[in-house]
Amino acid sequence: MPLDKQNGRSVQVLGIDAGGTMTDTFFVDADGEFVVGKAQSTPDNEALGLIESSREGLGHWGLSLEDALSSIQTGVYSGTAMLNRVVQRKGLKCGLIVNAGMEDFHRMGRAIQAYLGFAYEDRIHLNTHYFDEPLVPRHRTRGVMERVDMFGDVVIPLREDSAIAAARELIAQDVEGIVISLLHSYKNPHHERRVRDIVRAEVEAAGKSIPVFASVDYYPVRKETHRTNTTILEAYAAEPSRQTLKKITSAFKDNGSRFDFRVMATHGGTISWKAKELARTIVSGPIGGVIGAKYLGEVLGYRNIACSDIGGTSFDVALITQNELTIRNDPDMARLVLSLPLVAMDSVGAGAGSFIRLDPYTKAIKLGPDSAGYRVGVCWAESGIETVTISDCHVILGYLNPDNFLGGQVKLDRQRAWDAMKVQIADPLGLSVEDAAAGVIELLDSDLRDYLRSMISGKGYSPASFTCFSYGGAGPVHAYGYTEGLGFEDVIVPAWAAGFSAFGCAAADFEYRYDKSLDLNIAETASDDLKAAEARTLNEAWHELTERVLEEFELNGYTRDQVTLQPGFRMQYRGQLNDLEIESPIHTARTAADWDRLVAAFNDTYGRVYAASARSPELGYSVTGAIMRGTVPIPKPKIPKEPELGATPPEDAKLGTRRFYRRKRWVDAQLYQMERLQPGNRITGPAIIESDATTFVVPDGFETWLDGHRLFHLKEV
Repeated sequence: MPLDKQNGRSVQVLGIDAGGTMTDTFFVDADGEFVVGKAQSTPDNEALGLIESSREGLGHWGLSLEDALSSIQTGVYSGTAMLNRVVQRKGLKCGLIVNAGMEDFHRMGRAIQAYLGFAYEDRIHLNTHYFDEPLVPRHRTRGVMERVDMFGDVVIPLREDSAIAAARELIAQDVEGIVISLLHSYKNPHHERRVRDIVRAEVEAAGKSIPVFASVDYYPVRKETHRTNTTILEAYAAEPSRQTLKKITSAFKDNGSRFDFRVMATHGGTISWKAKELARTIVSGPIGGVIGAKYLGEVLGYRNIACSDIGGTSFDVALITQNELTIRNDPDMARLVLSLPLVAMDSVGAGAGSFIRLDPYTKAIKLGPDSAGYRVGVCWAESGIETVTISDCHVILGYLNPDNFLGGQVKLDRQRAWDAMKVQIADPLGLSVEDAAAGVIELLDSDLRDYLRSMISGKGYSPASFTCFSYGGAGPVHAYGYTEGLGFEDVIVPAWAAGFSAFGCAAADFEYRYDKSLDLNIAETASDDLKAAEARTLNEAWHELTERVLEEFELNGYTRDQVTLQPGFRMQYRGQLNDLEIESPIHTARTAADWDRLVAAFNDTYGRVYAASARSPELGYSVTGAIMRGTVPIPKPKIPKEPELGATPPEDAKLGTRRFYRRKRWVDAQLYQMERLQPGNRITGPAIIESDATTFVVPDGFETWLDGHRLFHLKEV
């Protein structure tokens, strides 16, 4: 294994979080030690921001990019480029083949797509609803004559001439991809696969090179709109993103790397950028943070974690209960309902780059949801931004050092932000600039606090049962504000909070996952023969999915014996609307005793996720899906463990003072250099702890101490 020639350090793993504002890199060496790099994102060419962030991070180790890349074994990417492409409707020109008579269901979006993401007052009024442009317009949608019913029985045989005509008409429109999605094909795939073969033959006969995507080959699950949308994403957005990832891989190989990038997937594992189902990576950045929190919790013993991530564009929240993630099987993103296993998260369009505006009629302050992204705000003279942002408030109030943003890479202008805030917000409200900026921060913190509280209490929990992890570039700035008064068991800010999502990417295993819908219904008192029959049906689905998982790993050079397989299933009590994802305690299911073990695992999980008293075995059980996960472990970052020293910070950690405005008064906040603080140090506010990548604000009324794992613990005093 080649070693760095400068200092003998062998860098093994690279994690990347390419956000809308900042690009974070996270490097792990052979001893598990790590370093974080940060640079502004470069949306027009993501590779530029990644290379710059890598150089910045490796510089802390005294390494050049070229020397370090030659030893790296694993690179994991996460980002929002694919999601942005879908939001902006800038994907490829695709055609869609569905059942004859069903040509309009894609653009109808089950009607719910007309109000996804709306506030309650807008959801209840029809005149506020609107339909986005469908990913595939009506004029590029064709119907074929056939019908399979909900039980998988053929009601109308496939009329192959209609499939031939549909293929030829779409080819004539110069489409760049053709998607096929027929009713109930997950129960009986034969018609859909036959249409796929016919379309491929017509494409070849026309001398064209058009990829064909049959939903049954990608997402054999129920709910036609969800399944169709997700398959369309493979053609519409995943293929362009694959080319972006290819360019990034090439850029790193030009600098000496030998690895192919993997991508963080929605289910919490990583997959190759060459993977067949790349739409699973549509939202990957925030997932990395949750996986990082779960890994940190497993190592250090935190079982119930509220994950809170504030970047430049959004506030993302997820809950880990008893070391378990909740997986949603039919989430919505970009106002589309999808069939993807997604780590359950909620997001608000409120981050450090969010724009601040006044309602022209009510003078109410409106935050976001749009953002300045990598352009920060008016405070950056080169941004071209004219509307003030949250970051402008940070500079005005003394939260941020305008000369040390990104370690001094970007110089901010406080006076420029002050002047814009005065004209746009303060004067219209009759406030001083400082009070207007402080009011905006208090409003943001209040909104985030209410959102965090409602998410926890809405699931039947109390914040007192959770440790809150605060991370992201702006998480440490606002941690005190949005956790104040909630009563968390503990509030933790990792010293590497700014690169925490990239840390999660580096901690994630190489994992493929496949799902298949099932309809197994059985009474609690069912006979052993019936239990055994249902167990065998589930086992057959596991076997089918296993082959798909192993096939993906073989494409990446792994033999079958290197892959660890873990079957799972989704189960609910009969008559319920929502199911739970369960990790199977057994690897094969053939007997009544096997079935009983599956049921016991479900009952146990149900009692932990909800309450033991909520169990309802008398209703019987429904298995709604089979799951197969395959993993290959990778080297993990080592959590620091240093001896705790005295409570008093060393003198060389003190950087002087800076004026800090809060609650209508200026105070002198003590400044500290984050990297120079020692485990055991205690700091009472008002204080500001700075690093090149983030700023940790500790106002008066709060105290923090740094433990041996380089985690800051924040509490009210």
